[in-house]
Amino acid sequence: MTNPMTAGIHHLGLAVPDLDAACGFFCEALDWTLLSRNDQYPSAFVSDGTVTLTLWRVADPASAVAFNRRSNIGLHHLALAVADEVALQATFERVSRYPGVAIEFPPGPVRPGVDRKHFICAMPGGLRLEFAPKYS
Repeated sequence: MTNPMTAGIHHLGLAVPDLDAACGFFCEALDWTLLSRNDQYPSAFVSDGTVTLTLWRVADPASAVAFNRRSNIGLHHLALAVADEVALQATFERVSRYPGVAIEFPPGPVRPGVDRKHFICAMPGGLRLEFAPKYS
């Protein structure tokens, strides 16, 4: 085995059109904690205790261009782990009822012939999120 120079993700920054809506989604729908917020440089830090995200409000939400995962280089989606399939279903039920969320597909196999399940949605603001049970 190699000796990597890194030790995981420190934090991940996401550009969002509406800082309040993004904070609300993570803190209300997923029970994350708001660590800090800077309204002078519109940003907020949210965490689930393992992952920390920096949410940055774009300078002009009205003229911002949505990311196209099929034609742009960048973050295709953010995959968040849940404990197991029971937690996956509970997360799906809660997230699917949250205002502004668009479900891409409900919990189902990651690919044909695989028992492992996941689901993908777009959070308020359009960023794609995947939820899947932790690898054991």
